Amino acid sequence: MFAEVAFPISNFKTFTYEIPKNLSPKTQIGSRVVAPFRGRQLQGIIVNILGKNSFKGKTRFIDELIDDYQVVTPELWKLINWISNYYMAPLGKVARTVFPKTLTTRYKPKTKWYVRSRHFIDSLSLNELKKRAPKQYEILKIVSSQSNSIEVSLLKKNSSNPLNICKALEKNKFVKLYKREIKPNSDSFSFKPVNKKITLDKYQKKVARTIKKALKSELYNPFLLHGVTGSGKTEIYINAVKHCLENGKTAIILLPEISLTPQISGRFKSVFGNKVALWHSKLTQRQRSWTWKEICKGNYHVVIGARSAVFSPLKKLGLVVIDEEQEGSFRQESPSPRYHARDVALMRARLNNSVILLGSATPSLESYYNYQNKKLKYLHLPSRYGGAKQPKVHLVDMLVEQEESGKFGQVISGFLQNKIEQRLKRKEQVILLQNRRGFSPIIKCGDCGEIMMCPDCNVAFSYHKKNNRFLCHFCGFSTVNENKCCPSCNSVNTRYFGAGTQKVETLLEETFPEALIERLDMDTINSGANITKILTAFNNGKIDILLGTQMIAKGLDFPNATLVGIINADQGLYLPDFRSGEKIFQLIYQASGRSGRHQKQGEVVMQTYSSSNPVIQCATKLDLNKYYEIVLKERKELDYPPFSWLSKIEVAGKNYQRTSQLVYNIYKKITGEYEGLSILGPAPCYIKKLRGYYRFQIIFKSQKANDPNGKKLHSFINNNFCKVQQKHQNEQSRINIHFDPLSLI
Repeated sequence: MFAEVAFPISNFKTFTYEIPKNLSPKTQIGSRVVAPFRGRQLQGIIVNILGKNSFKGKTRFIDELIDDYQVVTPELWKLINWISNYYMAPLGKVARTVFPKTLTTRYKPKTKWYVRSRHFIDSLSLNELKKRAPKQYEILKIVSSQSNSIEVSLLKKNSSNPLNICKALEKNKFVKLYKREIKPNSDSFSFKPVNKKITLDKYQKKVARTIKKALKSELYNPFLLHGVTGSGKTEIYINAVKHCLENGKTAIILLPEISLTPQISGRFKSVFGNKVALWHSKLTQRQRSWTWKEICKGNYHVVIGARSAVFSPLKKLGLVVIDEEQEGSFRQESPSPRYHARDVALMRARLNNSVILLGSATPSLESYYNYQNKKLKYLHLPSRYGGAKQPKVHLVDMLVEQEESGKFGQVISGFLQNKIEQRLKRKEQVILLQNRRGFSPIIKCGDCGEIMMCPDCNVAFSYHKKNNRFLCHFCGFSTVNENKCCPSCNSVNTRYFGAGTQKVETLLEETFPEALIERLDMDTINSGANITKILTAFNNGKIDILLGTQMIAKGLDFPNATLVGIINADQGLYLPDFRSGEKIFQLIYQASGRSGRHQKQGEVVMQTYSSSNPVIQCATKLDLNKYYEIVLKERKELDYPPFSWLSKIEVAGKNYQRTSQLVYNIYKKITGEYEGLSILGPAPCYIKKLRGYYRFQIIFKSQKANDPNGKKLHSFINNNFCKVQQKHQNEQSRINIHFDPLSLI
């Protein structure tokens, strides 16, 4: 027998190998294998099994199977093929994304030696041992004094080689020595489980009944669960998972931010115990390997995690939940496949005849539009749970503020400062959102005007005061400017403009010296355990002010947080991207929803330099319907999603002139245009240089009125760019195909 194998390479070719007789019984389509490829051993996946070999050259043998049993379900294999076809990514690359090469069902956790004493050791034998081997006698006394087993390594303070001593004691039948598997523990990524007695309100009961009915039908049912902030969507998810497990099915819960994992996983574990697995990038390799193996074995029934959790190899999948479905972090921009986890989840639910819930207080425009056009069933939670009121929102015009106060470049207004003081006096907590990390986003020479730029990107360095570094937030390049001199004129007159979270933190410490302040951003979450530690401390009232970026703006529920301050509501508002307004509205709305979620009514202070902007005005009133009406009208006039299909071809190269010429040569060869297709570009990207590559793009918009299912655009991109992409993919240049891109920047 022979197998066609796909490898994680840039082209779509498959390669034929002979299957050894000893592997034939276990080998099938979807099996992961190791095989010789271009002088090395490479992991691939079997895409077809043949009775005869159609390849005329010399055929090599597959070396080994990766897994002891099949982990690819028929539905998951169909999903892998769909991703490959839709996002135009080689099967081998898709398979590597779904099943990372470091994961295998053969993983064995580390083991440790343990020792325990045998009962009824006679005194004569002990006396003989004391005379003959005093070190053994000393260790035996310690072991005998314990009622439970002891980890052998803990005896190193009594002996340099306790294992050999314990082996000698076992030989003489004084002790029992054995190995025990050490299962990786992920409890540090969750809040401690707290059992809550929850009584669903009338709106929740109505939604829960609808979902329960859908789960019983065992048919594909896609829902948009639109609930205001604090309406109790998490309790709906828990209720749905209960019914799912009762039906003998499994469930996946997708979250956009790792920072949401501790609180939600704590709630789920309080209900479902050890049936819940966590899955995200902050897990150690041991934790990932163990968790994945246990999922494959069927020992976990609920998986909670970030984007890649959508590929969890659960069997009998009955429910998929995507919390905060509007979030851009569900989209993988690099490497290939460039997929959106929400869309992949919808397809996985369809293939499994499952129920899928897209949950949000601020749905994406696409989901909102799809519910209006009856592609999604609509579920609504219109009020906060337990009678909690929506927060009162105050708009602070910083232009007026600086005129009245005479203070220019003010970061925290007098109004917000007063509100913080009030909360601190009442022993209530404050959440402050500043969606920019570092100390200052602009470093400029006061003499020659030079702005410090990243050498690999066309973006300004950000200054990080904590470690005195200039850091690029796009490629991660950093440098220490010990002399603090301008690289152009050697002036020491360096000026820092703008404010990031570090600067806000410094100002808060100076203004409120008695307050306990903690910052949560990408610079402080070096581990998942640290995220849990900070959020747990805030939840327990050990932190007065929690300052952070967008990771603290959504999904979190803190009973004593009654004030939310948005330092700069305009951040990102004027970027040249058609989604910029939508993203800012959603961020402000979500951040506002962290305030006053329980008995005490909350307040929100929103600072802005654009008080008349429709985004700011609608966000101030928490008027989602009005804003969505405005933006849908704009999108329709400009023919942008959700009224069109969108695709972006990005051409990147290390030489500006050659890359520019390449993109224009590709553009000239475009054929097969059709009615309803618009082509924008080619043009340099907004960030024209990124990670050492100069970037150009061509944008394609295909009207849904003329292309209702997107097949015309898909065929057009496939015919014009698929072979071109493979031809020009090398170290000097690359062509990336983006379907349904979230950003044109």
